[in-house]
Amino acid sequence: MHLIIGTYTEQLPHVHGKADGILTASFDPASGRIGAVTSLAAARNPSYLATSPSGENVYAVHETLTFEDQPGGGITAYARDPRTGRLTRLNANATLGDSPCHVTLDRTGRFVLNANYGVDAGSVTVHRIESDGRLGDLTDHVEHAGSGPDSVRQANSHVHMIASDPVTGDILVSDLGSDTVFVYALDQDGRLSPKTAANLAAVPGAGPRHLAFHPDGRHLFIVNELDSTVCALRREDDHFVVTDGVSTRPADAAGQNLAGAIRVTPSGRHVLVSNRGDDSLAVLSFDQGAEALSLVGITPDVGECPRDFIVAPDGRHVIVASQDNDQLASYSFDDEAGVLRLLHSAVAPTPVCLVLA
Repeated sequence: MHLIIGTYTEQLPHVHGKADGILTASFDPASGRIGAVTSLAAARNPSYLATSPSGENVYAVHETLTFEDQPGGGITAYARDPRTGRLTRLNANATLGDSPCHVTLDRTGRFVLNANYGVDAGSVTVHRIESDGRLGDLTDHVEHAGSGPDSVRQANSHVHMIASDPVTGDILVSDLGSDTVFVYALDQDGRLSPKTAANLAAVPGAGPRHLAFHPDGRHLFIVNELDSTVCALRREDDHFVVTDGVSTRPADAAGQNLAGAIRVTPSGRHVLVSNRGDDSLAVLSFDQGAEALSLVGITPDVGECPRDFIVAPDGRHVIVASQDNDQLASYSFDDEAGVLRLLHSAVAPTPVCLVLA
């Protein structure tokens, strides 16, 4: 298996990028060992990546304020050789918004959507995917508005992630700046229509960052960056309702912390969250019957600013990308006990996104 690694390549207010583009490394699913990290494609701040269902295409956003001499960020499509992992650039388009920080494909694999974090306002951009994997026409661009009580982080809208509902195909957009997860219908032409009644309002100042669906498709989890909490939600007809919420930190935690990535294990028994500041990985148990979360463990010292992590398809390993100390680390995961154990680490300059293909 191959790891595909998104990175920062430039100095930004929140990070000193050291990489030269998209990176790669082998991953042995039997031992959990990570191979040597090498360059895959030169690119500016390819901070988040998505792969096509076949694994034959990769889409990377460029987290920039200008792209190809135009204001805003960009997105590039690559062809990928599934055997070697080699990438070949196909084409690139502007995202019509600055600082794009997330990219995903819709449920059908026909459209690629990206989240523009936005200095002054966040937005969502949709591109058609051509038969050969190239980026096709821009089909929609939706700008967000709103703010929250944190005058520094929530002075305006900041779109942070886009998720495709595996059951309905609706598009869920977490907006950290406005404390809202917006819901849209995506039609066959790639146009977004607001489903305002289904929008999810977070606790003021919570700052919803990332989303993850339970394997059953009935439950959704939202990690809130600013107050380091996770909410569990249940699907009810055409919307979700909150069933529980817990902190990603122990009761005696002190100092500043920003919750980061969230993943659900394949069994659905655990929800994992990275803590940046505490520099830990929180293990939450999910009781599907009671629809309740509980913090069952904290793995400390997983690296400086654990920006992203992934759970292997069999649930036996977790790989953590630590942005500020240039580290990838693999852990074994005991799904019965909810315990992580360090196995191996590798050097990778400024890793911020991981994809396993």
